[in-house]
Amino acid sequence: MNTIAPASKPKPRPRPQVMRLTEAAAQRIGELTKRADSEIVGLRVGVKNGGCAGQSYTVEYAHEVRPTDEVVEDKGVKIMVDPKAVLFLLGTEMDYKADKLQAQFIFNNPNQIGACGCGESVQLKPASIED
Repeated sequence: MNTIAPASKPKPRPRPQVMRLTEAAAQRIGELTKRADSEIVGLRVGVKNGGCAGQSYTVEYAHEVRPTDEVVEDKGVKIMVDPKAVLFLLGTEMDYKADKLQAQFIFNNPNQIGACGCGESVQLKPASIED
């Protein structure tokens, strides 16, 4: 008697980490988390429509992890990525730079196809998902 073994399901591929942090960004997020007026679990990162180039990055305190958040833990800190921004931020490195005139998070994003002259807004395309 021939028996056919049931086909096993392929193992799911590990999900890529949406973003990664530089040491400077992780250190700054840690400082902000410690000195916040209320308890926060990390920073929430997203993308909103607006500005000269069409979109801009958003960074705010995250007081809780929402069920739909994409949680990134890197270098001892957490960032929560807004689910609507995941495809625009996939592969992004978040950095932090400070000089005499300004201090800000910098997004090195492979999905960025343009930016305005003032640096406040960007033009992004969704990441292409390849098998």
